[in-house]
Amino acid sequence: MTSKKLFFILSILIFQFSVIMKADNVFLHEFKTTNGLIPFDYFTNADFEPAILEGINEQNQEIAAIVNQRSTPTFENTIVALERSGKTLNRTLYVFYAMRSSNADDELMEISRKMSPILSEHGANITLNEQLWNKVKYVYDNCDRTLLTGEDEMLLNRTYESFVNNGANLEGEDREKYRQLTSELDSLSLAFGQNALKAMNANELWLSINDLDGLPQNLIDAAKLAAEEKGRTDAYLFTTQAPSYRPFLQYSARRDLREKLYKMYNSMCTEGEYNNIENIKQITLKRMQLANLMGFKTYAEYKQKRTMAGNPEAVYNLLDRLREAYTPVMNNELKSLTKFASELEGKNIKLQAWDYSYYSNKQKDSLYNFNDEMLRPYFELNNVIKGVFGLATRLYGLHFTQNYDAQVLTPDVKVYNVTDDQGNYMGALYADFFPRATKRSGAWMTNYREQCIDENGNNIRPIVSITMNFTKPTADKPSLLTFDEVETFLHEFGHALQGLLANTKYATLSGTNVYRDYVELPSQFNENFLLHREFLDTFAKHYETGETIPQELINKVIAASQYAAGYLCIRQLNFGYLDMAYHTITNPIEDVFAFEADAIKSVKQFDAAEGCLISPVFSHIFSGGYAAGYYSYKWSEVLEADAFSKFEEDGIFNPQTAKSFKDNILSTGGTEDPKVLYKRFRGREATIDALLKRDGITK
Repeated sequence: MTSKKLFFILSILIFQFSVIMKADNVFLHEFKTTNGLIPFDYFTNADFEPAILEGINEQNQEIAAIVNQRSTPTFENTIVALERSGKTLNRTLYVFYAMRSSNADDELMEISRKMSPILSEHGANITLNEQLWNKVKYVYDNCDRTLLTGEDEMLLNRTYESFVNNGANLEGEDREKYRQLTSELDSLSLAFGQNALKAMNANELWLSINDLDGLPQNLIDAAKLAAEEKGRTDAYLFTTQAPSYRPFLQYSARRDLREKLYKMYNSMCTEGEYNNIENIKQITLKRMQLANLMGFKTYAEYKQKRTMAGNPEAVYNLLDRLREAYTPVMNNELKSLTKFASELEGKNIKLQAWDYSYYSNKQKDSLYNFNDEMLRPYFELNNVIKGVFGLATRLYGLHFTQNYDAQVLTPDVKVYNVTDDQGNYMGALYADFFPRATKRSGAWMTNYREQCIDENGNNIRPIVSITMNFTKPTADKPSLLTFDEVETFLHEFGHALQGLLANTKYATLSGTNVYRDYVELPSQFNENFLLHREFLDTFAKHYETGETIPQELINKVIAASQYAAGYLCIRQLNFGYLDMAYHTITNPIEDVFAFEADAIKSVKQFDAAEGCLISPVFSHIFSGGYAAGYYSYKWSEVLEADAFSKFEEDGIFNPQTAKSFKDNILSTGGTEDPKVLYKRFRGREATIDALLKRDGITK
């Protein structure tokens, strides 16, 4: 056989193999499932890489078509065409990124590591494409805006700003420097997150039956089950995952073990195999260099240009005002708690960080005859689900029906079809409740698909996911949640509502695609209902007797709601100041330990424990998208407290108020300036007064 014939045969085989791969890879076509739900049974990790590469290739062809068209650039043939490009890539990445957080096994981590620089390069190739940029700029400069809707104009402005913010105005070597920096940052952030996850999963505290003093039975049962899953029946396993770590510090009477687990958690990634210290230095350095390249003195200035705050000065103004208002309150709280702990122990106690949860829980019990375990029997997970969903039914007319036929990542995941009062399909909600080794800690909401109007006028409804790490059921008891876990559920569900109720034309302006310091408004707003009997009575029933929470216990919950308000606020400010410190640097960081200590000294609560740091596992800012944006939790808290005060004035289930909140806050996404939207709902700008009153700082 001649080499020419062999080459021809090989070419045919490669082509046929490519066709087969495309036919078998579900990501390369619209999902052939009811309502486009995720076909988890029909793909493996191995499908992601070829789908991503093919998606990049398809989008490159679409970009080339925009660039090479001979007609004059218009809003439709340039801005909208760009908005609608990359369908295959987006379809793949929505699933890939969601799984990278919730099911990051070693294989998926390796694919992510491999794809990260490729995706970074692809993004840079779009925004640094001079021909494409010239067309975008032409439309921005010459478009007759009177012919555009408000949402059209917002898309035009956002597209233009995105190009500018991503280096389109750079020239020559600066363009290549931008490519290099963004690629390096993507890889560093990915490495940071993977280290944090691996370190979290590696932490284990094995105890005997003699080490369990003070622990509630449900936590003991969970630790026993965790040990049995590891093949041991003679021990109890505690970890640094939230459902184990938090209650252990809250209830363990063994101060030495509290200290051990605390230090295990807070020394993660400071040394050894999963060390993030160098990643922190490099991430902050390269972010500073990127900001300088873009003409800004600091990364915070660069990032906060498109926020409600607008600049670091406004952020520090908020943080400082809150610090001044809450610090005296916190100092009095800690003084009182120290006295309480000393009297309880019969000796002088100097409070340490690992003592706070334990003694504050006992003090709260003493002051209000109330602790979290009293509520847990009333918060059985299935009842909580009904209550949280019922809140959306009563306020916004949404109905949730479990879809037992939907394919899921793991049997723990539940899927719900969401409809409105008229029976119209509004979207799907995936709910993933329990921890696992491949899942990062914390709680979050994400999308498998954004709502939008497609080119044929079809309203493509969203597919939303909420992910948490709740207390798992045991052989003897169902999953019984703490008050904080129910609050977390409400929080993430608030984000989900912003996705499910979205009613916009363009996907990039839909749902939670809003300013970072505005996105937490719906989620934190939702938490307020948990202190109202009218809501609690809809679901909070004893899992054994079916009785609702006694009024006496609700009164205690409400009375205790302002407990530690000073401490909790300063704790959040601690994270906010640390984030801002990292992103207002003008020189490289040499010593992360010294830098962190200096950054948070004005909001210091306890003496730092040797070897312990916040920064190496501060995933929000180093791998989670909140860089120079962690302040947004407090910024949004001001908004949500002010917004909920409107509900309290009108009645928490007032239909007109709920409709206004839905129409102006939940459904609009990023289609308008959030200051305009908020003022339209509230009738005025937000003030800090409602937050201070709610926390008992002012009367």
